[in-house]
Amino acid sequence: MGFARFMAGPLGRGLRIVAGIALVAIGLTTGGAGGIVLALVGLVPIYAGAANVCLIAPLLRAPFRGRDAQE
Repeated sequence: MGFARFMAGPLGRGLRIVAGIALVAIGLTTGGAGGIVLALVGLVPIYAGAANVCLIAPLLRAPFRGRDAQE
């Protein structure tokens, strides 16, 4: 549950957004089909950080929504 709390906090959300931006940037500079796929995959952590959800939380038996993990 500690991991879910960290990811729901401001630092965890910021790290997800920064990681997503990095994936998008790498994908766009790489080019080709693989780069486009990488850029699209990078949109997932950006969305997850902005919406405060953790997509892997159900696998860890933690709450999906960040607000629920902070309680």
